[in-house]
Amino acid sequence: MAVPEGTHELGPDDGRLLIRTGRSGLGRRAGHDLTIEATRWTAAVTVREPLEESSVEVIVEVDGLEVREGTGGVKPLTDQDRADIGRNLRTVLDARRHPRIMFRSTAVGEDVEGDLAILDVVKPVRVRVVVEGDRVHGDAVVRQSRWGIKPYSAFFGALRLADDVEVAFDLRFPPAEDPH
Repeated sequence: MAVPEGTHELGPDDGRLLIRTGRSGLGRRAGHDLTIEATRWTAAVTVREPLEESSVEVIVEVDGLEVREGTGGVKPLTDQDRADIGRNLRTVLDARRHPRIMFRSTAVGEDVEGDLAILDVVKPVRVRVVVEGDRVHGDAVVRQSRWGIKPYSAFFGALRLADDVEVAFDLRFPPAEDPH
């Protein structure tokens, strides 16, 4: 089954939207590579033939970003660590003034190109997309500094979050309505 034509409203019940971070700096062994899940998001995906007439819009609530996993590091990530990272994330993204991250497509083809708005700064990104039956998955690399975000650092800069983060998704589209 392929993704059916029409407009599809998607959210967390339809799949996962993840952000994966890495570490840099001399103290990178002490930190963790994080997997952060967007738990509150919506997507409006309009699928048309020809494909170029399709569109995608995604809205992510910054307060819905939750640390799911931390790998590497000297010691395992604790619940307190997850809570602290979540607070830092909301501070860095200024969630009170900028509660949403938004993506709107500008061109749909083999990949999806569009404008990503973070902290009210809008920059173009390219999203790699793979369609397998009723599933769509893909990813994009987001360089935080392009949006004016200074990657988190600790220990006087010896441990830093890498500037590039990966945004990945895996979604299942609902089956097409039977016209009979």
